[in-house]
Formats: sequence, structure tokens, C-alpha cells
Amino acid sequence: MTTDKKPSTLKLNPGAAKKSKADPFAPRRAPVRPPGPARAKSVSASAPKPPREPSPGYGAQRSGPEGERTERPRSGPGAAPRGDERGWSERPASRRADPRDQPHGAGDRPQRAPSPAPRPVQPHRPDLARVGNVRGEVRLNKRMADLGLCSRREADEWIARGWVLVNGEPAVMGMPVAPDAKVEVLPQARHQQAGQVTILLHKPMGYVSGQPEDGHEAAATLIGAPSQWRGDARHPADGRRFAPEHTRGLAPCGRLDIDSVGLLVLTQDGRIARQLIGENSGIEKEYLVRVHYAPNGPHGAGVVTQDVQAVVPADKLALLRHGLSLDDQPLKPAQVDWMNPEQLRFILKEGKKRQIRRMCEQVGLHVVGLKRIRIGNVVLGNLPVGQWRYLGAGEGF
Repeated sequence: MTTDKKPSTLKLNPGAAKKSKADPFAPRRAPVRPPGPARAKSVSASAPKPPREPSPGYGAQRSGPEGERTERPRSGPGAAPRGDERGWSERPASRRADPRDQPHGAGDRPQRAPSPAPRPVQPHRPDLARVGNVRGEVRLNKRMADLGLCSRREADEWIARGWVLVNGEPAVMGMPVAPDAKVEVLPQARHQQAGQVTILLHKPMGYVSGQPEDGHEAAATLIGAPSQWRGDARHPADGRRFAPEHTRGLAPCGRLDIDSVGLLVLTQDGRIARQLIGENSGIEKEYLVRVHYAPNGPHGAGVVTQDVQAVVPADKLALLRHGLSLDDQPLKPAQVDWMNPEQLRFILKEGKKRQIRRMCEQVGLHVVGLKRIRIGNVVLGNLPVGQWRYLGAGEGF
């Protein structure tokens, strides 16, 4: 049987055979959008939005050279207004309370914070520094120092430890005491004070009396067992032996310059420190001073190094004894005498910085050597240079 229908041909997609099966485990990639104008624009049923312009800040945008304000269009003709007709970049304002909910007259002025409660009036307490001027009372640590019991620093330490009684009651730090108050010190404080030492050192040249400075070592570094004077180590006056704790808290009492030598006192006892360098200290200090006559300075013309006594005018020696001033303050009278034609002996009752050297400069003398040989009743004696000894139990300044 014949038919007029043409035989149908099967059409195949040429790219179907080349398309490989997707790997289920391969990571998915986001579709790549063509850049720029090639990107397709979405069509919206509503009217197209006007292009947004950059805003300089909150509120309406300024436009034109004169700075007129123009309102931003809304998203559409039927869009509801947003609040109080804000622009797109304006932040919503904080909700203000309705004046109808506030008392009459309160809506037009800011609310004030409640004022703090007034502080209670403190009772009048007289200043401790002025108490002594009114009733003759002074601080307890000063009274203890005036009585010679200890130094003010030691008094504060004893009071803090409860070792001080005033009229039979434990003392309080900083309390004022009357002149007739009974001050007692407990045995614990006496025991601690008995363990404090006082050391006599023959300071050599090149050491400073206090803290190290300008590359010079402190004289206290010389205190140790090797440098203890053998005569003191073999036969100590009070049977005391050297211990490392004897080097702690040593304070120099009466300094010596770097270029000066002689007797230097270092102590842990505040009573001795107050006695030697206190405000009202009258302890004598004796020095041997070798001088040159230099009326035009040590490097000027007319310097005399031999038989200086013969060329120094008598009135210059009188000025050394009394009549000079240092730092705009008159000096106390001093004893100044010739020991030999090139050496003077000074006995002072005060100790200003470089006092003897500055006194000699004012009368045309130049100091080339200075040695302290006595402080009060304690003499340097035959103590060798660089060695030290303890202050004996029977010694005192």
C-alpha cells in the first residue's frame, strides 16, 4: 500500500550531544551579569522612580548656586507621606511627649533634674598645725623628737605599731598633745632602738657622702667586714660584731665634699641625726684647711703657695671669723686660727654647702686640702683612711 506522506526526519539539537551531565558535587556559581548598559532593566508596573541624588546631610538637599531648598520626590504618586514630610536621608526624630499629657506650662520648658540634697555641715575641727599656737599643743611625733626619744620618722613608725602611749592610752597618728601630756614608749621600741648602730668612717677623697652622683661612689659602700678597723674588731667597746643589717638605712650626718677627707658619721639612730644636723644643732665641727693666697683667683697672677700667713692681711682673717654671708644669710661666728704658715684651723657650728671653700674665696684664699678631725666630743684619732669603727657605748657627741 502506497501513501503520499513524506517520511519524517528526526531533528536533533547540535549542542545536546556536546552538553555533559552536570556534576552533582561541583560547586554552584552565581550567574554572571553583564556590566554596564548591557544589564537588563526590570520593568515595574508602577511609575519609574526618579534618580536619587547624593545628599550632603540630613534634611532637604541644597541645589543651585543660591542654596534654595528643594524637597525630594517620593517613591510614587500614590505613596503615603512619611511622617512629617522628611527627606530620604533625614533620620527620624525622637518622639516628643504630647504637651496635653503634661501639666500646664510644662511643655514649653525643659525639665530640670532634681537638685542634690544639701551636704551636712561638718563640725569645725581646728587645723593641727595651728593647735600649738592656741593651746600650746604640738603633734606627737614632734613632741617625741623634742624630748630626745627618737626622730619624727621613728615616732611615726612606733605610733603605727602601737608602741606609744599618751596618758596611758594608745597614741593616734598625727594627734596633738598638750605640754603636760605623759608620753610613754613601750619596751619593744627601746629594744629596736638599741639595735641601731652609728659608724665613724675616715672618708677618702673621691667618695660622696650621700647618694652616688656623677660617677662617684657613696661612702657607705666602704662599710663592710674587710674595712672594719682591726682595733675596733678585736676589742669593741660594747661587744658588737659586724652584721649585714648594720649597713641598712645609714644616713650621713654632716656631709663632706668629694675633694674633702676626714671624719664622717653615718647612723641608723634618729636621735643622733637630729643632734648633729637638726635645726637647733650647736655641735662643733673642727677642720684642718691648707690654703694658697690667690687674690686674683687660683689661676691668676700673684698666687702665693709658701708662707701664706705672712702675706694674708689681718682684716681678711677677721672676716673669716665673723662678718661674711653666704646665700644672702649672715654666717655664725667661727673660730679661725693659723696652725702653721700654710694651714688654718676652722671650728664651725653650722654646715652649709661647701662653706669653708666659699668663705676662703671671699677673702682671696684658695683651698687645696680639707680634713675634718672632730665632731663634738668624737675625734678622728688614728683611724686609717678608708676604714671605719662603731661609736662606742661610752662615747657621745
